[in-house]
Amino acid sequence: MMAAVDKVKVLVIGDSGVGKTSLTHLIAQHEPISNPSWTVGCSVEVKLHEYKEGTSYQKTYFIELWDVGGSSNHRMTRSVFYNSVHGIILVHDLTNRKSQQNLQKWLAEVFSRDGNSKLRNSSFDDFDPEQFIGSNQDCRQMRSLAAGTSSAVKLTRFFDKVIEMRYHARENISPFNISDKRNRIYTSPLLTSPKLYHND
Repeated sequence: MMAAVDKVKVLVIGDSGVGKTSLTHLIAQHEPISNPSWTVGCSVEVKLHEYKEGTSYQKTYFIELWDVGGSSNHRMTRSVFYNSVHGIILVHDLTNRKSQQNLQKWLAEVFSRDGNSKLRNSSFDDFDPEQFIGSNQDCRQMRSLAAGTSSAVKLTRFFDKVIEMRYHARENISPFNISDKRNRIYTSPLLTSPKLYHND
């Protein structure tokens, strides 16, 4: 009988139309999505992740990627998806400055959720979107997150950190920022510095 696999929940949030579904599909399925549809409510993709791969601590975990619809019409109802969050991927379109500025509002929305008392004690006031532009990747290409690329390495480290905090350190949330510019991904160079987002 196969042993149970532990899981972590990672939100993928940002304004409507910035590329969250394309990014989520690429991460989970390792292939681009040709015609993404608008997300109504929430769509969940699951990725198998090897925690601390290649070490004696290696273990398989499920990463649940919760792609939350960004329409302002659903603002009052989408908080139901914010329970028991272990990590956040923030997505914005660099051709739309407002979507970048709105990232702090997205964090505030998640952090103010009643069920996230630990998150309410976290600090997101120091969040500076200008610091989150990293390597340029095309979501329509499989090579964007190919093994060994800087984007793939950063994402792996982020998932490892989320798992550590969930199962080993029992600390607060550690968001990770990815911005999407018309099917292009910019990965955060601050991936290994979660102190920007939460209190250790």
